[in-house]
Amino acid sequence: MNPLHQFEVKSLFPLYFNGYNLSFTNSSLFMVLSALLGCCLLLFLVRRRQLVPSTGQSVAEVFFGFIRMTAKDAIGKGYEAYLPFIFSVFLMVFMGNFLGLFPYSFTFTSQLAPVGAFAVLGLIVSMCVGIYHHGLKWFRTFLPSGVPILLAPIMIPIEFISFLAKPFSLTVRLVMNMVVGHILLKIIASFVFSLGLAGALPLVFVGILIVFELGIAFLQAYIYTILTSIYLGEAVHLH
Repeated sequence: MNPLHQFEVKSLFPLYFNGYNLSFTNSSLFMVLSALLGCCLLLFLVRRRQLVPSTGQSVAEVFFGFIRMTAKDAIGKGYEAYLPFIFSVFLMVFMGNFLGLFPYSFTFTSQLAPVGAFAVLGLIVSMCVGIYHHGLKWFRTFLPSGVPILLAPIMIPIEFISFLAKPFSLTVRLVMNMVVGHILLKIIASFVFSLGLAGALPLVFVGILIVFELGIAFLQAYIYTILTSIYLGEAVHLH
């Protein structure tokens, strides 16, 4: 079977309006599931909040504390205001990566459109934050301090392109890692299946590979989150 079939977007509920395709797809379904399951999982883990945390509460606090320290290091003073957004980004991306590891599921984080939408949203939020904190001075981002005004016609386009490249770099990094990892897993799993009973040892290798993919799912969500935090930090402190 073609390993690229797992990335095919399929319409579950076709809907067309004025020539636009507004269908509810398998990608849409797993975005909704990622959001719902992420929220339900957190609520389940902290359902009995105690001074001495239970195992579930400890897991939730470790994850939240990890993202909290990431936001604090990247943004600095006032990071608390942006922590809900940053943690939501992490949870959504991680759940999307995680759900994609199950058979017959769909990895929406392997698609350019949803991941790119998240990245553009992060860019818009960081731009709004910069203007909120610094007003029109935020546009000095495109002309760094100390640069002679005569170089403005050269520096401003370069800085503007660099600014717009941020969501592109976020999107490509995550999508490529998810696509390559899932293709590799699919190829090896198909090879093991074709071996039949003689594939016991390769099956163990596939299990190890799945654990490795789970680590990649967390790592990519973390990288996506820390880069979003850095962009917000640059907007807050106007580097």
